[in-house]
Amino acid sequence: MIGRLQGIVLAKQPPQVLIDVGGVGYEVMAPMSTFYDLPTVGERVTLITHLVVREDAHVLYGFLHERERALFRGLLRVSGVGARMALGILSGMDATRFADCVEREDSAALSRLPGIGPKTASRLIVEMKDRIAQLGDLPGAGAVPVAGHATVASAASNARADAISALIALGYKPAEATRMARAGDDGERGAEEIIRAALKGVGEAARSAG
Repeated sequence: MIGRLQGIVLAKQPPQVLIDVGGVGYEVMAPMSTFYDLPTVGERVTLITHLVVREDAHVLYGFLHERERALFRGLLRVSGVGARMALGILSGMDATRFADCVEREDSAALSRLPGIGPKTASRLIVEMKDRIAQLGDLPGAGAVPVAGHATVASAASNARADAISALIALGYKPAEATRMARAGDDGERGAEEIIRAALKGVGEAARSAG
């Protein structure tokens, strides 16, 4: 089991980051709550990780805070929630916001996350309520994703295409991902900024509805 990685960021393609650890490149899937705060390419990073073993692949997921990883692992124990859905949940809202939704039984906000319908939202509330309390004392309890280090913006069309690909990887349907990326693209933003704006729009809609 790989529980921690420390190395150099070689490439960033949301939601995947490539890390060089002693000459070995590890491909790590990271929720956007972690991705926003990753250092720039060429800088060192430390991620705590969780390895998901499937029949067709071994997929490594990385997080900056233990609280995020604990929430990810808790989500995997919920009936009907897989790693991809858990990644989408942690990309759509940070751990603090998710805990708040569960405690307030805000199924409407949870239903706006990719792949989550009313039944799954209700199941999340029921099955995660007891586990949420255990997350409070873990490092990163108050962490809120913020725009981290600056990146070199690519051409606008490529940035939007990369953002759409990332949103699809997080569980959004192609048409929905395209709409979200278009809404978050002001013509000057890089892919990460477009994704951030798109997910922020979903979060604001959920709060307004709640």
